Amino acid sequence: MRRKPIELAAVATAAVPGLTPTAVSSAADDPADFDSALLLDSEGKQWRVRSPRHAEASARLETEFLVLRAFVPAIRAELPFLMPTVAGSVRLGSLSTFVYSHLAGSTQSVEQLTAGPATLAREIGTALAAIHDLPHSLVSNADLPSYTANEFRQRRLNELDQAATTGKIPASLLLRWEHALEDVSLWRFNPCVVHGDLHEDNLLVESGRVTAVAGWTDLRIGDPADDFAWLVASNEQDFVDAVLASYTGSRRDAPDPHLIRRAALSAEFALAQYLVKGIAAGDDGMVAEAEGMLETLAADVEEHGGQAISVEPLRAPNAAADDAAQSPAAHTAAAGRSQQVGLAAAPAVTVAPVPILSAAPVPVAPAVEVSRIPAEPIPSDEAAADEEPDDKPAARPSAEDTSTAAISIVEVRKH
Repeated sequence: MRRKPIELAAVATAAVPGLTPTAVSSAADDPADFDSALLLDSEGKQWRVRSPRHAEASARLETEFLVLRAFVPAIRAELPFLMPTVAGSVRLGSLSTFVYSHLAGSTQSVEQLTAGPATLAREIGTALAAIHDLPHSLVSNADLPSYTANEFRQRRLNELDQAATTGKIPASLLLRWEHALEDVSLWRFNPCVVHGDLHEDNLLVESGRVTAVAGWTDLRIGDPADDFAWLVASNEQDFVDAVLASYTGSRRDAPDPHLIRRAALSAEFALAQYLVKGIAAGDDGMVAEAEGMLETLAADVEEHGGQAISVEPLRAPNAAADDAAQSPAAHTAAAGRSQQVGLAAAPAVTVAPVPILSAAPVPVAPAVEVSRIPAEPIPSDEAAADEEPDDKPAARPSAEDTSTAAISIVEVRKH
């Protein structure tokens, strides 16, 4: 059941004792997984509420809570951006809703980011480098996933086999992706800490600076290229180059030369993952959307050649098709590749934009309607919070920024 912003405000008062909301507005988020709202309290402070719509989304928020606790003040102080702080939580049935201290800045679309000042590209590159240079112990101590380069490649091959069995992936894309995954020279990289869900909706920007990074539900040790997939999909090569230059200059560990190739593969393969997620959820609209984007990508690759994702070029169509028929992945997913055809190599161009793995992109609204908060008590079964408030973030700028650019204040009438 979808919760309205005014309902989330009532839930927030149970999660954070003493919180008195005076204004509420909707907040950009993944609509398939979360209901979100921005609150303004009686002291002028802002808060964000995220309420999961299903068990998987709730588990992701609980994982993020553990991740944020692992970012002790000493680690936060070294980052060039702020991170969310959990102020409280409350369990409603089997799902956990979390309230976070609001952070300065606002989200921008990819188009707005790429059209922004040159300093913004450098800021994004610096932020990415800071994430990828985080100590591995941060992930291991939180008991989060960790993959070697080969383990990550094998995991992606397994996902490819799963996607192929749906019978809905164009054969040319299956061949293209399998060829890249079997090109071992592409997968010689040093695993590092990866955000795992980085995209424009998880970057907060203000005055040409990245002020905060949110959405820490998929932290892991893995391929740094995954955090570049959303940039490559933007089709703004100059912007990507500027981000990469800043990233390369800021990292302590020199990036591998095939980072952007794997990022392009990740951007394309996100469509297959989106399709599988839609099928698993029984969401016909999501499946139809994924099929349409896959067909568009296949047509673009066939006509223009697509972004270069393999170090070794694809062989001639007949030879490539013969190789695909003999490969282990082809045997595993034979039903899904029964109509597979070869794909000729062609010069690199661009990658078609793809949806973020966790959800379809959420447009950023220029303004939102503000609702008054009724002075009514919340039900007693929503009054207990499961978790204690987390530590306050280290002062970099202050995490208690009370900018009201995103919402309007409406005073509550006294009864």
